[in-house]
Amino acid sequence: MSLRLIVAEDAVLLREGLVGLLERVGHDVVAAVGDADALVEAARADRPDLIVTDVRMPPSLGDDGLRAAVELRTEFPGLPVLVLSQYVERSYALRLLDSGGGAGVGYLLKERVSAVADFTSAIERVAAGGTVVDPEVIQQLVQLRQDPLERLSAREREVLALIAEGRSNASLAKHLFISEAAVNKHIGNIFNKLDLPVDTEGHRRVLAVLAYLRA
Repeated sequence: MSLRLIVAEDAVLLREGLVGLLERVGHDVVAAVGDADALVEAARADRPDLIVTDVRMPPSLGDDGLRAAVELRTEFPGLPVLVLSQYVERSYALRLLDSGGGAGVGYLLKERVSAVADFTSAIERVAAGGTVVDPEVIQQLVQLRQDPLERLSAREREVLALIAEGRSNASLAKHLFISEAAVNKHIGNIFNKLDLPVDTEGHRRVLAVLAYLRA
């Protein structure tokens, strides 16, 4: 899958590294910018297939990148955005997931970029309308809802975290070295224990979990 991408990152070395990585795996980086205003301008001019953006960048060095991403998803419904962050920022992740109905969004820590295969897979899932959330963000959300989640077994918690990463049942089975039938059973148990609707569409399943955890 070859995508037209915009990269927004104020750290020059990381920006150039991202551009080089993305182009090596076959994507076309149509713009690489260092501030939120330039991101908005580039997106309006080039209408990319996906935006990869930092959270904190100029002009204010606050959450400008995230705010620009949410603004663009409002202006261009369905525009896929993958946000990279230096730290686990629960509020940032939830604001992004609340935009555009939650489809075509991702929130990853920057350290995940070094796992190239997983990073490029995340880009493709988000571009296809899926939802990808960093497992450390999920862990933070889980800790905030400790009591209800005590209903889950250790294995079910592990499955829950992997679901929220946007993994398919086949990927879950491979990662955990179990059958897809066992995965289905764990998912059914999780959704029953947490009173969540069962939905076979990946991003809706992730959003259902997140909606419960952030309530």
